[in-house]
Amino acid sequence: MEIQGKIKMIGETQTFGSNGFRKREIVITTEEQYPQHIMVEFVQDKTDLLNTYQVGQPVKISINLRGREWVNPQGETKYFNSIQGWRIEAVQADAGNMPPMPPTDAFEPAGNLNEEEHDDLPF
Repeated sequence: MEIQGKIKMIGETQTFGSNGFRKREIVITTEEQYPQHIMVEFVQDKTDLLNTYQVGQPVKISINLRGREWVNPQGETKYFNSIQGWRIEAVQADAGNMPPMPPTDAFEPAGNLNEEEHDDLPF
């Protein structure tokens, strides 16, 4: 899956526990009728992918949805979801969905037309 929008916030890399688990969060604001602020986390070596990006930059992030089940000390089961990024790439602002225009010299005039040649066209 992918989400696209402008970077609203890039957090610092956080390290947890004695095993050195690393996490870094980024918030993307989607560009739609009702913009959404989506927090995506990058973990372990993927945290370094965010080093070259800045707030306000339009990006596309490839994501995985993650879900966890946890049973609290009272025996109640709780569920948690997270959005985990694994690739990020810059996109051109205002690129739109228009295909590129062909170069003006791409069209050559038809040559070698023989007007005496018979055809069935009425004009």
